Parts: sequence; structure tokens; C-alpha cells
Amino acid sequence: MEPQLNAEIAKTAAAHPGAIETDAVIVGAGPVGLFQVFELGLLEIKAHIIDSLAYPGGQCIELYPDKPIYDIPAVPICTGKELTDNLLKQIEPFGATFHLGQEVTTVLKQDDGRFFVETSKGTQLLTKTIFIAGGVGSFQPRTLKVDGIEKYEGQQLHYRVRNPEQFAGKNLVIVGGGDSALDWALNFCAGNQDGGTNKAESVILLHRRDGFKAAPANVAKMRELCEAYEMQFVVGQVTDIVEAEVNGQLKLTDIKVTGGDGVTRVMPCDEVLVFFGLSPKLGPIAEWGLALERKQIVVDTEKFQTSVPGIFAVGDVNTYPGKKKLILSGFHECALAAFGAAPYVFPDKRIHLQYTTTSPKLHKVLGVESPVFD
Repeated sequence: MEPQLNAEIAKTAAAHPGAIETDAVIVGAGPVGLFQVFELGLLEIKAHIIDSLAYPGGQCIELYPDKPIYDIPAVPICTGKELTDNLLKQIEPFGATFHLGQEVTTVLKQDDGRFFVETSKGTQLLTKTIFIAGGVGSFQPRTLKVDGIEKYEGQQLHYRVRNPEQFAGKNLVIVGGGDSALDWALNFCAGNQDGGTNKAESVILLHRRDGFKAAPANVAKMRELCEAYEMQFVVGQVTDIVEAEVNGQLKLTDIKVTGGDGVTRVMPCDEVLVFFGLSPKLGPIAEWGLALERKQIVVDTEKFQTSVPGIFAVGDVNTYPGKKKLILSGFHECALAAFGAAPYVFPDKRIHLQYTTTSPKLHKVLGVESPVFD
């Protein structure tokens, strides 16, 4: 290493005496962020991972931990939780450090080429590279705009399902016309549970029009269940709420729904579940000086580097010609981004492509025995 660069590194470290020095910082602990740890680990690049949630898994854990995922290669079916658990197990050999429940607030390029990173909890790092794997960013559910209903959020009004069992035996109104609304309507429908523990007493699916942005098979199944009187579908929008005091506590007892015919009807309910999709917010990332296109980070397709050298973006947060927002696409991006980052971490080292099946070096890195082939 050149003496001048050594001096710059020493200067940077002296300027931030409490900062953790590392090869890579990954922003986002969803499936793609977790797999980025693995791809970096194979190249012996040490990583710290930061996420605003209090636990790893990103959207898979926050929005659909128990829903099946069918398009992970060689895994015919798994839930969001199972995928997260398996990825955490896969990256165990690399000893990544997690900084959860905090978001990156500061990113400053240093004279020695590294980045100074600080989080909302005061964690400071000096890193050679940054990988943004923040999904759609700091995602917030689009809310139901009805006067007075916001005070019931987390009690009788829900924008995500964390514990399906809490809705068993309840009268549910599910609002929305996308995959999440249809999936949960079918999930809670008494005619679709085969004796499961999540049966609702009743399910009403409410959407502003008789058309859906959801899987056609699920729409067809919903209509079958309606014809069998196992659930109801109503065209309309929530326009007001009805409250009453129950055992000394104010409760949401009904919602008022205005249909396409202009008539407003009262609809009794115990719980209201709203699935209007997510409103992506890049948050502080938008201030990092990266090239953006429609709130997404522009990258190349050689190494998924952003407009700032040394900063990479993988998964749903990035954009490029032909981009498909699939977990498996994010996994592919992680591999190329890791190789693209290696020269920043090991500027004097030539990186060779090796295979986990046959490489004794990778077997050592992974902590497994090298197989003997005949």
C-alpha cells in the first residue's frame, strides 16, 4: 500500500476515533441484503448490516411471514419466515454484525476513499464499500382516509397481519383489490381453512370497483366462495365509521360504505384490514447524491454500482433497463456487486471465480469439509 494512502487512512481513523472499521456496510436486512452478506463472505469481505426494523427479514417478515413464496430456485415452497431463517443460517460462517432498529443518517466520502457512516442511534463506521439493499426503502402502508378511524390503528384497524390467530372468530372487513387483500381474504375465509386455527366468523372483501390487481386464480377462488356464501364481496368505499361504548371503552362497531350506486350502507365489523399497498420512501438515502429515477437508484448492470463509485445498490431499490423486482433477480445482483466491490477492498489482489462445490478455499471459508470425488 502506498505511503500516501496509509497516511490518509490514519488521518481518517484519527478523525473518527470511535468508528468501527469494516470492508462493507449493507443497508437493509431483507432477503437480498442477507444474501449480499453471503456473496461478500465468499470473497472474504467482512460486512456490517444496518436495518430500520428491529429484526432481519425486511418485507418478508414485516408483511407476509406466513405466506408462501414459490419462486426461490430449488425451493418449491417456503414462507417469508422460513426464507429468512435459512438465509440467516447460510450466512452464519461469515459473522456479520447487525445494527437493527436504526437507519443510516450520514454518509460522507473521506480523503482515503472510504465512507464515514453514522446511524440514527449514533453508531459510526468507516467502510470501504456500501451496499444499499433497502427494498422499496423505508416503506409505509397507504392508509385509509376516513375521519376518526386512525385512533383504532393497531387495535381494530390493521395495515399488516403479524398474528393471524388474533382474527379467528372475528367479523372481518378486508379493504383492497391487490394480492395481499385477496390472499388474506381467502386465508381467513371459513371455507378455505380445512379446520385451521385462523378461521374468521365472517369475511367481507371491499373494493372500490369490480376489478382486481391480483392473481386470476385467487380472484376466481374468491368468486367461488362468494357464490357458496362462504364470504362476501362488496363494491364500494369506506366513508365513515360508527362508534359505541363497550364495557366503558370506545369501540369501532361498524363502518359506513358508499357503493357505486351512491347509497351508503352500514356494515358491522370487529376488525378492519386495509391493503392499499406501500408508499416507498427512500428517506435519507435520497440525500446521498446518487442518481435517481422515480425514487429508485440508477445502477449499471456490470456490477450494480451507483453513480457514486464504491456504493452499490441491489434488489428492489435499484433500477436499470429490463429490471424485474424479484427476489431471485436480487440474488443475482448480489453476486455481481460483490465482485464489483472486491477491487475497493483488495486493490492489490486479483479475484478469481471459484465454485463452492470444488474449491478447498471456499470450503475453509464456509467451515465445511472438502468432499472427495472419485
